[in-house]
Amino acid sequence: QAQLVESGGGLVQPGGSLTLSCTVSGFPLDEYVIGWFRQAPGKEREAVSCISGSDGSAYYGDSVKGRFTISKDNAKNTVYLQMNSLKPEDTAVYFCATARLKYVYDSSWYMTDTYDYWGQGTQVTISS
Repeated sequence: QAQLVESGGGLVQPGGSLTLSCTVSGFPLDEYVIGWFRQAPGKEREAVSCISGSDGSAYYGDSVKGRFTISKDNAKNTVYLQMNSLKPEDTAVYFCATARLKYVYDSSWYMTDTYDYWGQGTQVTISS
């Protein structure tokens, strides 16, 4: 069974930066798609980014494109989400998840039911 643990959340001022980590176990990181989602209080879960295990292809949601960067370190079994130019609207619980897919697809990367296993989430708060 796959296991994912997020870390790195915290309180950051607007315009600041933060990097989240997702440490995975139970599956080879280079063979599965890993996604980042977020959910603000009272809001639906929103796709943030995902990365392919095989070739490193990545997708980003429109609201974070140009500000966030997804990456991974196979040796550490960890996926990262670097968040720059943070806005109050970025405040949410951030989740990582894995899909039993080797490649990313335009039509499904952002869908929650594409993903099979989810982490517990880490809180990110952007406030002055």
